[in-house]
Amino acid sequence: MVRGVLSARFASNRRMPHSETIAVAMSGGVDSSTVAAILARQLSGPGASVVGLTLQLWDQTRLAGKHGIPEAPKAGRCCSLDDVYDARRVAEHLEIPYYVVNQEERFEQDVVRPFVDEYLNGRTPIPCSLCNNHLKFDQLLKTARSIGASRIATGHYAINEYDPARKRWILKRPADLAKDQTYFLFGLTQEQLSHTLFPLGNMTKPEVREVARQHGLALAEKPDSQEICFIPGGDYKQFLTAYLEEQGRDMPDTSGELVASDGRVLGRHESISGFTVGQRKGLKVASPSPLYVLQIDPASHRVTVGADEELASRRLRANRVNWISIPELTAPMRVKIKIRHRHEPAWAMLEALRAAESGDGAEVQATFDEPQRAITPGQSAVFYDGDEVVGGGWIF
Repeated sequence: MVRGVLSARFASNRRMPHSETIAVAMSGGVDSSTVAAILARQLSGPGASVVGLTLQLWDQTRLAGKHGIPEAPKAGRCCSLDDVYDARRVAEHLEIPYYVVNQEERFEQDVVRPFVDEYLNGRTPIPCSLCNNHLKFDQLLKTARSIGASRIATGHYAINEYDPARKRWILKRPADLAKDQTYFLFGLTQEQLSHTLFPLGNMTKPEVREVARQHGLALAEKPDSQEICFIPGGDYKQFLTAYLEEQGRDMPDTSGELVASDGRVLGRHESISGFTVGQRKGLKVASPSPLYVLQIDPASHRVTVGADEELASRRLRANRVNWISIPELTAPMRVKIKIRHRHEPAWAMLEALRAAESGDGAEVQATFDEPQRAITPGQSAVFYDGDEVVGGGWIF
């Protein structure tokens, strides 16, 4: 019963050709493994095939033992060697070809180094969005085409559909909103969306695990990864120090004043890289009431702190905007905006400040109906019209 319902759900999402090769991005988790199992069954006819691809992105032992970084990789980190082993085991179980593609150099260039530079400049980056935008979909499609596959499929919880009236591919939130990953996919281009399948978009996580069990996948109960693949233990300071040392770079001197919102100097700090907007712990300032980081000025190295209510703001600006459901923003638009992965999208008026020029994304301003807490430079702002992703950009 469940199997038939799930097959129908996927079939309604995208019509499958009778003869096609699809490359599945296999991370070693239950979601992508279930996608491979579903497609291996559906594409069992003459001339149809499924191929498993895993991107090797980061050497988990590279900085081990330096500046407090654990010697052994902790369980629960994505893209680990154990994940590669699990993906290979699933491919063998499904009897599909499987390849590991080394993209460590590109990953370091497009994800790790920008992450480091953003933190050193007082911003709080999202490496998962950078990875999706600049590496996973881009490189997976190129690799897929090189082995004769016409499309890729991933285990992301999202839906993409072609709208003939608008002549655009549309990205939509999935059936399981608790697993919604559209926030990390706002940078996908029309070309990438047109060659990508999201088979889990109409399924819930419990249904995915049930399908994994039905296909006899040993990792049906495997927990979801929680940590960023190159940040062991989630300690950014440890990673920054160890990585810069490895690169022969000194930690830049960004020490400066810690000031109150009224300009009073409360003390000094060692580095702006140790702070993020909304942070409360680790300020090392005595105060009769809790203090939070309100602003980080990379030019003066000044960190401003204040009361929780001072974190609220009604405006944000975002640049490098990628549009999905529309070609560009030509008039103010009512949207809901998500400013963090776990943030509940809030109503706002979106206005264009600058159109895209010379390959650089557009710049926009949003005014929220109600003040939002801790709008953080470096994070993504993703715009929604109902379930559709209008587009998204980077808060600055």
